Amino acid sequence: MSSAWWRGAAIYQVYIRSFADGNGDGVGDLAGVRARLEHLERLGVDAIWFTPWYPSPMDDGGYDVADFRDIEPLFGTLAEAEALIAEAHERGIRVIIDIVPNHCSDEHRWFQAALAAGPGSVERQRFWFRPGRGVDGAEPPNNWKSRFGGPAWTRVEDGEWYLHLYSSRQPDFNWDNADIRAEFEDVLRFWFDRGVDGFRIDVADGLVKDPALPDVADGDETPFSDQEGLHEIYRSWRKIADSYAGERVLVGEMWLPDMSRAARYLRRDELHSAFNFDFLVCPWDAARFRDVISRTLRAHEEVGAPAAWVLSNHDVTRHVTRYGRAGDTGFSFADRHHGTPVSLELGTRRARAAALLTLALPGGVYVYQGEELGLWEVEDLPAQLRQDPVWARTDGADPGRDGCRVPLPWSGTEAPFGFGAGTPWLPQPAAWAAYTAEAEEADPASMLALYRQGLALRTSLGSAAVSWLDLGDGVLAFSREPGFVFVLNFSATAVALPEHSSMALTSGDLVDGKLPTDTAVWLRR
Repeated sequence: MSSAWWRGAAIYQVYIRSFADGNGDGVGDLAGVRARLEHLERLGVDAIWFTPWYPSPMDDGGYDVADFRDIEPLFGTLAEAEALIAEAHERGIRVIIDIVPNHCSDEHRWFQAALAAGPGSVERQRFWFRPGRGVDGAEPPNNWKSRFGGPAWTRVEDGEWYLHLYSSRQPDFNWDNADIRAEFEDVLRFWFDRGVDGFRIDVADGLVKDPALPDVADGDETPFSDQEGLHEIYRSWRKIADSYAGERVLVGEMWLPDMSRAARYLRRDELHSAFNFDFLVCPWDAARFRDVISRTLRAHEEVGAPAAWVLSNHDVTRHVTRYGRAGDTGFSFADRHHGTPVSLELGTRRARAAALLTLALPGGVYVYQGEELGLWEVEDLPAQLRQDPVWARTDGADPGRDGCRVPLPWSGTEAPFGFGAGTPWLPQPAAWAAYTAEAEEADPASMLALYRQGLALRTSLGSAAVSWLDLGDGVLAFSREPGFVFVLNFSATAVALPEHSSMALTSGDLVDGKLPTDTAVWLRR
């Protein structure tokens, strides 16, 4: 567990509810994770990132936190979390946990106190309570919209309104308030003291708001995203992280349109890294990928930070499904293209090639649980079983994120596929019988085998820079010293391989010595 481990780490995202169920209630838990640590060790990851494990009413899958210093009883206990951290460390795996500083649950003690205290109180100053506009204050204070649909304001019984950029059960904190800043600095120390190796910061760009709360035009998020005051917060957090041994890390989730703006948060006294969402949403196109990769590397080089590559996560449509569409293969929250015809064969072939692409690039890489099994988005979930507030707040216009959160298949030939003894909280497709970890363990050509090989081989690549190679239209190719060459064929015809001495890994079989469409290869020369 070496110094500066985070610069090239492979980090596995665990969505606890859907990873493994240890007590048979149909919901994933810490006992399930502890029982499956061997899978992650054999996969070859350096760290686990856990989505929120805090006490929560689960209105937004745990991102509505009621207590930042404890464990959700559905998942286990604080003692179990401490044991999990220790057991992961024994296997050489670090632990990163989510922190949600933009908002809390409406059941959080501070919000309940704010409701009880009334207008003008000290308690309300920790949130964004404001009088309404119009006759009798019956209209929201401004025209901001929730990212989950509908208005970003909810009125309480005494007539004031409170801000929530997400669900109405997730009131936004007011980071101009000293109590909030002190509270979260203490929360960081609480978990660092228990051995966690870092935090993934939810909505990292959104904590600070323009205090004037101005109206915005459609699509404008300027007053509540990327405000200058954020940098002061993260500098204070970095000092805390740096005060602990072992290089504790801070990872930002920031959906910003300007990559150079995002890179400003990665200066040496702020965050260590941030997700590269431009790469995640990129459609299946050689020129588009090359552009995103070039811009990413350039922006990160300017601040001396490593890039972080990601294909899927708990908020977006799984990439096997995205890449299998005949039309738009990118991703947008505005339109998930739910129900668009998908070729799983095509999506899987492209997903295998994309895996080798991400693993071949310098910097860190994230693997979302089930990605290593080749799982796809479950789009035919019954309406009555959907739990994402996005589904409810848009009256079903947006299917939400449940489809990428379906519990994992571990073993057996029928549901619950070894997930646990009980009925899973979301149903698994019968076709996943061929995609269990057990089934893929026995198949040397499986997605699981590909990820294991790729994760093992990438450690030899170090931090060498990318040098682009021109192998013709529709072919993405680059070299990295010493002697590594990557080629991915996006074109419609098979292409000849460049000069090489050996082939280290390929996402699919060659045809007459040539690289077929939607196939990637690692070469040595």
